[in-house]
Amino acid sequence: MDTRETQTWVIFYLLSFIVLLLALFFTTQGILLGVGLTLIIIVIGINFYLMWNEINRFNRKRELMHQLSIKEIKEEEKDDFLM
Repeated sequence: MDTRETQTWVIFYLLSFIVLLLALFFTTQGILLGVGLTLIIIVIGINFYLMWNEINRFNRKRELMHQLSIKEIKEEEKDDFLM
């Protein structure tokens, strides 16, 4: 993970924390209970979606690295055979 990506995650989670605190305030006061619960559902949904994309991106990168290493091994074997 790149440093720039880490900064983006920190900002995102700080904003998520603020939204969850606001939702907690709404639900404990008894007013706007629906708004508070909706905010909680939205934050959890966005977190799940982002984590799912991050896992898929990691898997694609790992598969690409695997394919490149196989290609490199085959080229080395080809070079050894020609010599």
